[in-house]
Amino acid sequence: MAEATADIGAINYIVSLKAGGHSLTADEPAARGGKDAGPAPYDLLAGSLAACTAITLRMYAERKQWPLESAQVEVRFKRTPDKSASIDRVLRLKGALTDEQRSRLADIAERTPVTLTLRSGIEIRTTLK
Repeated sequence: MAEATADIGAINYIVSLKAGGHSLTADEPAARGGKDAGPAPYDLLAGSLAACTAITLRMYAERKQWPLESAQVEVRFKRTPDKSASIDRVLRLKGALTDEQRSRLADIAERTPVTLTLRSGIEIRTTLK
């Protein structure tokens, strides 16, 4: 189970975020009225997918004992005026990997936990206290 708590005061739009025992700051860029004191919410969403992908690729390569030296995962979240959304993900893999290994890692990226969650949608229940 993952948990996060966000607290916002009177300063637009700085949020103190606690997640997994860590403290972060989220905000909106100055162009949207914030102070740019941290990543915006969609940046955090993109970061979650990028981090999950990188971690999953590392775990898989270690389990297979493949020579993955490093993996860079670039994620771009796009939203159009009609409210549709898309995500582009680019994998950059370093190491003496065969074409088959590289292809398999790209396939594994399609099934990371965060990827599957985003693709399937998720029920959100809100309670007011």
